Amino acid sequence: MSDNPAADHTILIVGAGQAGAETALELRKHGYAGRIRLVGEERQVPYRRPPLSKAFLSGAATEESLYILPPASLEKQQIEFTGAARAERIDRAAKKLLLADGRSLAYDKLVLATGGRARMLSLPGADKPNVFAVRTIADVQALRPHCQPGKRAVIVGGGFIGLEVAAVLGKLGLHVTVLEGLPRVLARVTVPEVSAFFERVHREAGVDLRTEVRIEAFEGGDAVNAVVLGDGSRIAADLVIAGIGQLPNTELAQQAGLAVDNGIVVDAYARTGDADILAVGDCANHPNDFYGRRLRLESVQNAMEHGRTAAATLLGKLQPYNVVPWFWSDQYDLKLQMVGLSAGFDRMVVRGDLKGRAFAAFYLKDGHMLAVDAVSRPQDFAFAKKLVALRVAVDAQQLADEAVPLKSFLPAA
Repeated sequence: MSDNPAADHTILIVGAGQAGAETALELRKHGYAGRIRLVGEERQVPYRRPPLSKAFLSGAATEESLYILPPASLEKQQIEFTGAARAERIDRAAKKLLLADGRSLAYDKLVLATGGRARMLSLPGADKPNVFAVRTIADVQALRPHCQPGKRAVIVGGGFIGLEVAAVLGKLGLHVTVLEGLPRVLARVTVPEVSAFFERVHREAGVDLRTEVRIEAFEGGDAVNAVVLGDGSRIAADLVIAGIGQLPNTELAQQAGLAVDNGIVVDAYARTGDADILAVGDCANHPNDFYGRRLRLESVQNAMEHGRTAAATLLGKLQPYNVVPWFWSDQYDLKLQMVGLSAGFDRMVVRGDLKGRAFAAFYLKDGHMLAVDAVSRPQDFAFAKKLVALRVAVDAQQLADEAVPLKSFLPAA
């Protein structure tokens, strides 16, 4: 596509989440005058997912407050939205997307922003009506009526979603049990010391948090009323929530013959092996020079920045995607903010007190800043993003001294 794509070109975006919406908005922001069609499997216009397990579940946020592109914005930006539409097949030769209802949509360029779906439990009974995921507005709307004070909720999974939901349900007055198969919560994203901190916080809030457990079976007739563990113990349940991660939606790409390997394989410019098809966001596996390997990231930041890269590519302005990932999680009054990937660190330095409710853990590799986990220390996190991005060399003893400001570790301008 040239620097000035023809006004009669159609860019078709499959997936109406954060990545798809950002791609569409970025195209308009930079002057694309052609047709933009956005196709989503859900009926809702593009919306933010992070509040689903927090403010939306608790009732503090309305559905409309989650919208990234409300109907009026779609109209203003001249973005055509088709909701409740499932994409079934790509006809690469004819350059058409075939929908499950029989419709076909032509494209000049196609962007796959298909995101991911909740990983569901595989035990018999996991399909019963009181077993829930927390991935979509519809999921939470189905869950909410069950979230009554005194009810017994069993959450399977001690990752971000599981712990965020546990915090909300505890505040709503439910009896909450969290079951994690690994030896500690958040094991895939942080170190034992930070895991221990969050385990303590949840237990102090009344959560029955159990690690290294194996779920043997679900008991009950029309609904699950107990979860049986490998040691034979039974946990009574009025509702069960699966918080065991997500799977990337790659089937559409795979059926079209595109390369798939833990996500849709793309280059640094979000391009697949087909010159007319790009992929962005949670579903895409992209090269990252910063870490020297391929990554598939599940975060709002990744969805937005990867969408901007795709828009630039579509406009003929190649800008390689090479970011330092960051993530966050809200639990109770705590905000966990993480930047970088800590795998491979050889030293951890803590500022603050792990026994309190605010600290920052810095991960070093060969004396250089690799990653940071900050709990309720937003100013530390703001500097941490810069320190990690620059791979700054730091003195561990000085870093541990809170009298030494973090900004002093930044190189002189």
